[in-house]
Amino acid sequence: MTDYNKIEKEVDAVSDMIWDVASNVWEYAELGYKEFESSSHVSETLEKNGFAISDRGIGGLDTSWIASWGSGSPVLGILVEFDALPGLGNDTVPTHKPAKSGNTNGHGCGHNLIGSSSVGAAVALKNHMEKEKIAGTIKVVGCPAEELLNGKNYMAANGAFKGLDVCLHNHPGPVNTVWNFHSTASLDLWVEWQGRTAHAGAAPWEGRSALHAAEIFLVAANMMREQMLPTARLHYQILEGGMAVNVVPDYAKVLIRYRGPSAENVLQYKAWLEDMAKGAGLATQTTAKVTNLGGIYDCLPNDVLAKRMTEHMNQFFPIPWTDEEQAYAKSIQKEMGKPEDGLSTNVLPVPTGVEVGGSSDVGDVSWQIPTMGAVYASWPQHIPPHQWGCTACHGMSIGQKATVHAAKVLASTGLDLVTQPEFLKEVKDDFTKQLNGRKYKTLNDFEKNPWGKLGTEDVKHYECCIHSAMEHFGIKEHQ
Repeated sequence: MTDYNKIEKEVDAVSDMIWDVASNVWEYAELGYKEFESSSHVSETLEKNGFAISDRGIGGLDTSWIASWGSGSPVLGILVEFDALPGLGNDTVPTHKPAKSGNTNGHGCGHNLIGSSSVGAAVALKNHMEKEKIAGTIKVVGCPAEELLNGKNYMAANGAFKGLDVCLHNHPGPVNTVWNFHSTASLDLWVEWQGRTAHAGAAPWEGRSALHAAEIFLVAANMMREQMLPTARLHYQILEGGMAVNVVPDYAKVLIRYRGPSAENVLQYKAWLEDMAKGAGLATQTTAKVTNLGGIYDCLPNDVLAKRMTEHMNQFFPIPWTDEEQAYAKSIQKEMGKPEDGLSTNVLPVPTGVEVGGSSDVGDVSWQIPTMGAVYASWPQHIPPHQWGCTACHGMSIGQKATVHAAKVLASTGLDLVTQPEFLKEVKDDFTKQLNGRKYKTLNDFEKNPWGKLGTEDVKHYECCIHSAMEHFGIKEHQ
């Protein structure tokens, strides 16, 4: 019988290191594709603890890397994230107050804890395996820009996850559960139209309005909603539509995101949207151009791995919050107009057959290898992610307790996977069952992330439009 007390002690022994990672990344609060200090701090921490760093920049992402330790099978992957969100910087106080650093970015989805929990679990498990002479390999994968929904998909297309037997990840939340729900697949398109300018009053007939093309396109896209499945989602943003009211606009640009229940469904509606763009161009005598910025898969559940991880969550959760921490959480809830129930004090049963409207680029990993994540309470109940109230928790004792406990769940689950071949086989069998004969094929048109293919101005627009959406778990709520 496995002695989980040993692995728990190994996590406790590196708890200061875990918090060092979490607190520093919380302070850096860097946006997707620009997590230079965060990425460096996390990878250096792993290097100091015996991991070898390779594959820097894999997938065309400057802040990506793979950290490896050990040799032979099985090969356990653990995912790291570290990007923050714009406009969510906050002090570690239970009120809406700017961060002392003046940084307006903030970890409103707790990615600083994702990185620290994964690093803590990897180092603790590695130390235990060394002492107990357990064979196997641990690979920690640094994954940028999850908030942009375009990171792991480009890494996956370039082989970052090949050779892994199984993969673990984690995500903070308002509850304690496992990531065994089915999320949506997703794809982002830039749609541009080129027309001809003219004086809007003196000679409008000389012009061809790109803005009219965008309007026709969006009307058609909205009409398409009636023919979308209930689990599908459609969002868009008008990026450009003219510079002056008295000039017929010769250029317009729209970002549109479609989410569907499967990769196949996403590709079907992508083709429909492309036809709409062409049709809008024909109707206005403008020229349409569609750019696929990248697509991600739905997250594939794994009931066997979810059940075992839930057992470990019940072992280490719920966290024994202090009265002061509960009061802190209730103050946030009060200010946000939510029920003052404080922090979660229970572990939810394994979710099965649950559909959610949100998306995650973890989906591209889950279609290649068995994958499971721990979701753990690190901010107050009833508060959606991407809020200042989340940021305010992730840089103080609530976040500190959450990340250490999550590391224990990941390390214990990882220990089972590297020491119990029959369990690993059951996990792989369930993975095969969930795939049901389907194959993974990237939804991206580019071999590498489009940031390496597009111009500087395009990059600025892409960063702006994606960050302003701030959608995660199907929630769009801004502060």
